[in-house]
Amino acid sequence: MFIFCFVPHVPFEAPCSSCDCCASGTECITTNGVVQCLDPCATYTVLNDTWRSTEYTDRTIIRCDRNIVWSGWYRFYLGQSSTQMPEKCVAEYRCGTHAPLWINGAHPLQLNEIVTRNVCGAWLGSCCRYISNTIQIKRCYGYYVYKLQLPSSCSLVYCTGNIQHHSAVEQDQHQLCSPV
Repeated sequence: MFIFCFVPHVPFEAPCSSCDCCASGTECITTNGVVQCLDPCATYTVLNDTWRSTEYTDRTIIRCDRNIVWSGWYRFYLGQSSTQMPEKCVAEYRCGTHAPLWINGAHPLQLNEIVTRNVCGAWLGSCCRYISNTIQIKRCYGYYVYKLQLPSSCSLVYCTGNIQHHSAVEQDQHQLCSPV
């Protein structure tokens, strides 16, 4: 399968099989064998598990995100509300697991900006005992999407919480509701 793309200053269209031709802000995504360059803000998988909440403390079932085949971009929800990964340490035994994962750094501020962040897992009194693979985060209009990676070991789960105060996403939502 080939994707044909226009490359400036080249008088013909060249076959492009690995999505090297995707425009900035788009991602090469294969759906049902069709390769396309799509915006992750419009093409993501929803994660809406109550046990991913930073407030969830039930230890009956210990979750493990290492058992998931991570592919593409994800958006977090808790119920009907869009949420985001915490930027601060999450206490042990939260989010349905032993060592909850949080991002060590800030979310992107500019619309369509993508940042790469380290992910930490709190364990044995250390906020960053487990340093998992880096993830990417994109700021969309009113929410974030995450390109999650396989955690470094089991009993690690990507956590989510309420949108943090003064975040760029809240500013987007406030502007939508502000009188002109």
